[in-house]
Amino acid sequence: MAATAPLIDWQFQLLQTSHPAPTLVPPPPPVEPVEPGSALAQVRATLEASVAAKVRSGAELLRRAANNTERPELIPTTLEAFDALLGGGLERGKLVELVSRRATGRYSIAMSALASATSIGEAAALVDLGDGFDPRLAETNGVDLRRLLWVRPRSVKEAVMSAEMLVATGFQLVVIDLGLHPVKGRRAPDAAWVRLARSAETSRTAMLVSSPYPVTGTASEAVIKGSSGRPKWRRGLLMGLEMTLTLEKHRHRKAGTRSTLALEVLP
Repeated sequence: MAATAPLIDWQFQLLQTSHPAPTLVPPPPPVEPVEPGSALAQVRATLEASVAAKVRSGAELLRRAANNTERPELIPTTLEAFDALLGGGLERGKLVELVSRRATGRYSIAMSALASATSIGEAAALVDLGDGFDPRLAETNGVDLRRLLWVRPRSVKEAVMSAEMLVATGFQLVVIDLGLHPVKGRRAPDAAWVRLARSAETSRTAMLVSSPYPVTGTASEAVIKGSSGRPKWRRGLLMGLEMTLTLEKHRHRKAGTRSTLALEVLP
């Protein structure tokens, strides 16, 4: 024990004399004012809004900054009869269900939504359970295939899971087409649709579910039902189709509104 005492005293002296006392730095300069509307002003506003909202991570801050960019709240399908029932188009962060036994009308609306989204630079995805997607026909109708991801699930459960992954990846529009009746793979649990709707709301992804019968339950923001269309003939040739659309449900609009959608056959 006597041999360790000098060693302890020497270490104690080193701790006392090896580092000088810290000095205070001068105060930071005042923040210079920025011009309203400039990029710096937008970043500052985003940071202030994030602090007020108690953002707890860098990823959440980046997500909020991306959400504050100049993007319209609605993605129109360019089909006036359909968009009018929803107040202008598919709302970001909401799930809309289109129900009709006639697959032709449903598919035309879905393709129009994809064409509209990709034409304005948005990334879109088609979850095609019905396996009816034709890339050439879609491109002819205005779909930018460079901005479209085509997914081919084997069941409704896989379709919902795929859509949830696409939403989390950052796609701005996700369309689920469940094909013809009866739907392959039966139904997905109601909880799966609710989880998908919540994911879409968090990521601000517009979602359109096209199905021959109602499947989303309480998860959907709106449900539009399409009746059997009346064909238009000219000299024995099918020239078009008229489809009656009815707003069966909407959380913020009066249900029961109807409109007529006129579809024309491409030459």
